Amino acid sequence: MPLPFLTADRVFDADAEDIALPFDDHDSWRRPYRPGPWRVAAAATLLLLASFVLLAATIITFAGSLSGAGLCFALAGVVIAVALRLLRVGAWVSRYGVRRVGFFRTTTVRWEDTAAVRTVQQPVKWLGFPRTVQGQALIVVRKDGEPLAPLVTDHNADFLARTEAFERATDSVEAWDDEYRTD
Repeated sequence: MPLPFLTADRVFDADAEDIALPFDDHDSWRRPYRPGPWRVAAAATLLLLASFVLLAATIITFAGSLSGAGLCFALAGVVIAVALRLLRVGAWVSRYGVRRVGFFRTTTVRWEDTAAVRTVQQPVKWLGFPRTVQGQALIVVRKDGEPLAPLVTDHNADFLARTEAFERATDSVEAWDDEYRTD
């Protein structure tokens, strides 16, 4: 069984980890970029916390307090659900349109309803916190003029300190818009 990730003859490219995977099926929803290290680290920390809560629930169950164990199991379930939702946040594209998945709300815009998808300079939130900094954001301009929150920014959990990955992701979404938008 060959294990190319353990061999020295594999070519290591620092930028290879940021390249999005090629896709053949344009009908399914996909994220045109990889989740960033901040997002993955936050989800991993939440899952680690959930494992400790599950361990506590198991100990409480063996101690005989079923109501306390049930509460711990429920808390662990909520923490796991939050971690998984955090990993789904971002921009998703398909043949049908572009989808902005937020933590509490998901908005889908069909390609026929977009006037443009472009990158603009504007104040953006730093890692989703209320603090704003000057940065770039990928926005969708709708034909009816209704505003939509930025799809991604260069200061969110996916692209903080990863400008090349941000540029590749925005170029990819703009290419999807060029391919599927009908004027």
